[in-house]
Amino acid sequence: MATRKMLWFPCLAAGLWSLAGLAQAQGAATQQMLYVRSLAATCANCHGTDGRAVAGSQVVALAGLDKDYLITQVKAFKAGTRAATVMHQISKGYSDGQIDAIATYFAAQKK
Repeated sequence: MATRKMLWFPCLAAGLWSLAGLAQAQGAATQQMLYVRSLAATCANCHGTDGRAVAGSQVVALAGLDKDYLITQVKAFKAGTRAATVMHQISKGYSDGQIDAIATYFAAQKK
């Protein structure tokens, strides 16, 4: 019996360690998701919540647009090669990684 108990404790410890690692990984994924949502939320003032512009608005709805298209357009604003009112300044505040994350987010949203 003593041998069974001795084998059981390392298994329990390994299981708890695995659960702790899973919880940590889920926490990191949640943090990343919240970070990306906060980046995308900066677009809401003009482009609407989750990229759904108000019906009849002159502003482009971002939800459901192709990721590569979004990246290309934001980088064109950033470079000053696409005409805009405020997007030239706004886009300069984002790194390429942030632009990619924002584009991925909006591409995944339903129109």
